[in-house]
Amino acid sequence: MTGSEAEGPAATALPRRIWAFRLLVTFVVGAIGGWAFDLANMPLAWMIGALVFTTVGALAGLPMIASPKVRQPLIAIIGVMLGAQFTPEMAARIPEWWASTIALLVYVGASTGVLFVYFRRLGHGPVTAYCSATPGGLNEMVLVAQEMRGDYLSVALVHASRVLVTVLIVPFGFVALGLYDQGNRAPLGDAFGDIPMDEAAILTAGAVAGFFGAKALKIPAAALTGPMIVSALLHLVGASTIAPPGPLVAAAQVVVGATLGARFAGVPIRRVLRVVLHSLGSVAIMIALTVLLAAAASAFVDASIPALVLALAPGGLAEMSLIALALGVEAAFVAAHHVVRITLVVLVMPTIFRRRLAGRLRPEL
Repeated sequence: MTGSEAEGPAATALPRRIWAFRLLVTFVVGAIGGWAFDLANMPLAWMIGALVFTTVGALAGLPMIASPKVRQPLIAIIGVMLGAQFTPEMAARIPEWWASTIALLVYVGASTGVLFVYFRRLGHGPVTAYCSATPGGLNEMVLVAQEMRGDYLSVALVHASRVLVTVLIVPFGFVALGLYDQGNRAPLGDAFGDIPMDEAAILTAGAVAGFFGAKALKIPAAALTGPMIVSALLHLVGASTIAPPGPLVAAAQVVVGATLGARFAGVPIRRVLRVVLHSLGSVAIMIALTVLLAAAASAFVDASIPALVLALAPGGLAEMSLIALALGVEAAFVAAHHVVRITLVVLVMPTIFRRRLAGRLRPEL
């Protein structure tokens, strides 16, 4: 079974015991990786450690599975934590983000256009090239590729590789450039005993309401976006002043990293290496555009270069937001921009692509 299939109906077709066993193996390996990286004082230790260990385990043939059923509730914890970053002072600055928003629009359009040509030159058909070129939307782009008869497995592998490479490059790039001091890592959060029960109940109810509300409204990345919006509102009105406890945040990081690594389970190593090689080229192009546009936007936005880079970087919403939190960068600023990016990639661009190429495509498989 492939990593992409594990995200879809094929995963639910597994016998319950086998599914549970693979899930247990995935998270045990991920937790060991997170613990090892935490001991080594690595940046974003729990997520990157889980990502590295499960990727190696998946390629080595360990029985792993990427399950959105488990990922979503823990992603909601990250959403609540991000919402806590929206202070009144931060909210007052939102109108000042116009230049970075324009830079984001340019980034999405330019990177998709350049990478479409890049993947076409590598021999992919137009549907596969387009779905691989978008800066985000793994699950959505796989569905579009299936619908329009493209090579959806290659699309899934390209996007998974893009996020994997970005998550590994960006934090260590910050360390190499002296923008992050590994000796001053901020704690993940308070202990369970330090969280008032009334506020914990408020945030939990808000996370549940936010998820189902965002899902009903068909808002992209509902599991993260909905709880983040409700948490931000609760913190802005003073109904809550806390963030989720540290152990839950660590667990969420392990799930995010392990789910990404487990996508490679069952895929031949040769194919993975070829796709990762292609993804290295695409990530290099994306990061070059990211740095260029971040530098241009910095003249007009009151935000640091690291914050602008993370806001435009070609990683996932949860992954880039976690990196921002771990590095002490403006996480609310970063998360808000990635929500805009996902909305463009998931809702706007596929509609344009379908209308322009509808009826003119042949199956690529």
